[in-house]
Amino acid sequence: MSEATMELKSVFSALQLTAAAGALDELLMEAETRQWSYRQCLQRVLSYELKKREEKQFARRYKRAAFPELKTLDEFRVDEQPSLGQRQLKQLRELIWLEQHYNLLFLGPPGVGKTHLAIGLGVEALNQGYGVSFVTMDQLLHLLKTQEISRNAQLRVNRIIRSDLVILDDLMFMALDRQEAHLFFQLINKLYGQASIILTSNKGPEDWGELLGDPAVTTAILDRILHRSEVIHLTGDSYRLKHRQTIFGNF
Repeated sequence: MSEATMELKSVFSALQLTAAAGALDELLMEAETRQWSYRQCLQRVLSYELKKREEKQFARRYKRAAFPELKTLDEFRVDEQPSLGQRQLKQLRELIWLEQHYNLLFLGPPGVGKTHLAIGLGVEALNQGYGVSFVTMDQLLHLLKTQEISRNAQLRVNRIIRSDLVILDDLMFMALDRQEAHLFFQLINKLYGQASIILTSNKGPEDWGELLGDPAVTTAILDRILHRSEVIHLTGDSYRLKHRQTIFGNF
């Protein structure tokens, strides 16, 4: 390595262009091989740095989103979901609803793709620079009840509140006591008008009252969630059962 290259790496590091500094030898060799102009070389170096920063930022946002697994919209089997067509999926993918702070409710029985669709839209939002948080209802209730005594829970709740998109999975799969219902309302109230929410549930809003217990809290939650929302009923047979794997081969 020449003294000039070492000095250039030092300057890049001082300017916090760490990715470009680490790949400088390779980039300079490429520039020499392809006989780039100074302008082309500079553009390639800076583009490399920008790309690596974007990749790191996405990885950081993805980790913070806390998805249970990676699911994409390209993997979603629209042909097996009779209540959702390609045109509707394309509209959802454009994320105009997210820009307008609309909520999405994916309702239907287990196994019809509610969580897959929610995660896929969350990944699309991450790709476009939005902050996303995924949390199941039981995880959320635990976080809300322990945030006063647990710093980790407090940090996670604050991250959820600051997100552009919050995905609440398996909403209302179990009854909430009075304290849990009020904590849930406080969170929804903080998110109202500040973020979009995707809810997945096998129960419709008309059934939430009996699970939340308190009629006043139920009305307040429904008012904030349904004010600007799109309710999508997913139907059909369970994808997991239809495509289940077996330990027995064909003999």
